[in-house]
Amino acid sequence: MGVSVVGLRMDTSRQLYEQDAAGWRRGLYEDVKRTFRAPIVNWFFRTLTANEPAFTRYLWTQCKPLFQTRAFGRYTVAYRDAVLSALEDASADVPRYRCADLDLRPPEWRELRGQVATFDIVAPRLAFTFAVCDRAMNDELPEPEPTGEPWTAPLPEWLDRDRGLSVTMVDGDAVPADLESTVEVIRDFHGLEGGLPSIYRCLAQWPNYLEPAWSDLAVLESDAFERGRDDADAVVNDHLESLPYAPRLSPAALSERGFDDATIDDLRKFVRQFNRGAIETVLPALVVYAATLDVAGERSL
Repeated sequence: MGVSVVGLRMDTSRQLYEQDAAGWRRGLYEDVKRTFRAPIVNWFFRTLTANEPAFTRYLWTQCKPLFQTRAFGRYTVAYRDAVLSALEDASADVPRYRCADLDLRPPEWRELRGQVATFDIVAPRLAFTFAVCDRAMNDELPEPEPTGEPWTAPLPEWLDRDRGLSVTMVDGDAVPADLESTVEVIRDFHGLEGGLPSIYRCLAQWPNYLEPAWSDLAVLESDAFERGRDDADAVVNDHLESLPYAPRLSPAALSERGFDDATIDDLRKFVRQFNRGAIETVLPALVVYAATLDVAGERSL
């Protein structure tokens, strides 16, 4: 998903795609995928690497250990459960589809479910990434108060392992004609001003799913989904308050690393934009889409 920030010097149209990454950048992308346990490198990392590679490498070294603990695993399943429990508690109707319901061939059905599972895996990870980077870069993280064993125990090997598939997408300007009206409604709902988020560019490959799913997902406009969003935000906030350490991403820390004031200001604006606006509805919706295809992950640990 693209962002547009007034006064931003960074060219947000520039991205370093995986197939073009070489050297340490390729290694960074492989490490992000391995750490996230998902075969995808988000737009956030691709744009940062293309524009500010030194910062991206430093950011990753500061944040990577936070994704590798049992406490983080507990957070990811709590995030997913917060969204789905709010819908269930309100008896909100989340459609459930089978292959035959969508007139898809079995290979298409497997690809659809596998790729949506990937988005389900990354939803809580991206929510945390955007929040921790935004707050760290704006001196808004609380003092670390680690709670013991969950922060020293490793992330369980089995959690979210090997259940997603590599994501493919239509070009942002190549949405199938029969989806144009649906895509416009999607834009309105999420308040999208730039390009389509990756999830919709992915789902546009299967109009037989996206069109009926969006039509059936009135639940996304319900009070129950809003409560789910709020509950998921609370899960993120609670996790941030128990971090074992604060990543050294404050303006003062970045200045010590040799980044000039203009670059730091640019990066703070860029990161903050990811933690505001459309992302507040897009990320929780990933969990709901996964539920419609019965590929949502664990909800307790």
